[in-house]
Amino acid sequence: MDDEVVRMSRKELDRIQVIRQVMDRRLTQARGATMLRLSVRQVKRLCARQREQGPLGMAHKLRGRPSNHQLDPMLLEAALSALHDPLWEGFGPTFASDKLREHAGITLGVETLRQLMTQVGLWQPWGHRLRHRSWRERRECVGMLVQLDGSPHAWFEDRGPKCVLIIYIDDATSRILYGEFVEVEDTMTLLRTTRSYLKQNGRPVAFYVDRDSIYKTNHDQSRDEMPMTQFTRAMAELNIQVITANSPQAKGRVERGFHTHQDRLVKELRLRGIATIEAANKFLWQTYIPKHNETYAEAPRSAIDAHRPLVPGQDLLEVLSVKLSRCVKNDYTIQYFGRWIQLKEGAGVRPKAEVTIQTRLDDSVRLLYKGLTLNYEYLPHRPTRSLNGYSNSSHIKTAHRYWKALKHGNFRTSAGFRLHR
Repeated sequence: MDDEVVRMSRKELDRIQVIRQVMDRRLTQARGATMLRLSVRQVKRLCARQREQGPLGMAHKLRGRPSNHQLDPMLLEAALSALHDPLWEGFGPTFASDKLREHAGITLGVETLRQLMTQVGLWQPWGHRLRHRSWRERRECVGMLVQLDGSPHAWFEDRGPKCVLIIYIDDATSRILYGEFVEVEDTMTLLRTTRSYLKQNGRPVAFYVDRDSIYKTNHDQSRDEMPMTQFTRAMAELNIQVITANSPQAKGRVERGFHTHQDRLVKELRLRGIATIEAANKFLWQTYIPKHNETYAEAPRSAIDAHRPLVPGQDLLEVLSVKLSRCVKNDYTIQYFGRWIQLKEGAGVRPKAEVTIQTRLDDSVRLLYKGLTLNYEYLPHRPTRSLNGYSNSSHIKTAHRYWKALKHGNFRTSAGFRLHR
């Protein structure tokens, strides 16, 4: 016993000195307990252990032995076996903890799983850059400010085509009020998804968007002009304000949400084998959004819903459409995106008049003039000028000479041909 080497920490060496002073009656048990931050009963136990075993009794009994609270190695091995499966590639500790409990019946704490995944190289902690940002307070009510954005991403990985996820998230609660997978993020698509949002929730006070050309004209304009895109024009008709953010960080709710969706939603779609936009939207609406809102949504400061009902009698298809002005040509035709439109007789429009062409979400096209709908038809090709059957410029000049000679009675003209009666 005398030759045995015992490794002790500084804390244990200090404890030996205090216990010896208590045993030598230089300190009371109460005073010793205060110095060691122990109970008096524990000090009595340590004194008895010191008398029986000497300094070795002060060493922790679990030294060199496995902890009584360690997890079952078989449980950890089962978790690692599941996480090494290619189906679980890229799962973070928090999401992996949820899915292990749901799909494999393995319950592990997030921090335990994070340490385990870090040790085997399945997870690396995120590095954060320190930047000064001014904090913006949340809105008080649901519907006061709705952040709108789209994220093009390989949502189906290599199982399907790339597409765009459009999200409408409430600023006051971080709730996803509406979301939809679409093929492309353009003006007509945003108008269509906004129509679905309005029919489901009503009219919000404002949309918070980025500086994309869909929401804001980025080319130079004169001081007197206040140009509006088709989207902002439609929102103005619905009395919805469109606010453009100066940076992605300004609309952090939707931006951080996409960071989460690109991690978790991709894996949710992978686990279910979803590879089409139709199936993805069905899962998004029925399962993912309700579960996401239940987990991450916060309670608003006010229980009032700021959404306003749609205006009775207002046609959303008419408001949420692309409206462009075109000039009527002398032959009562209109050029529109490479196609030629012929106004029918009785339209009541004179040449040089401005006609509004309205492209609706149902792909129908309407021509309006002073509130009246005009009848028209599409021409198979670009109309050409003609005079008495002549189509090109040289024939037109010849025809003019023809009519001039006929007018003056000159039956032989300089054009080199004889007129026949």
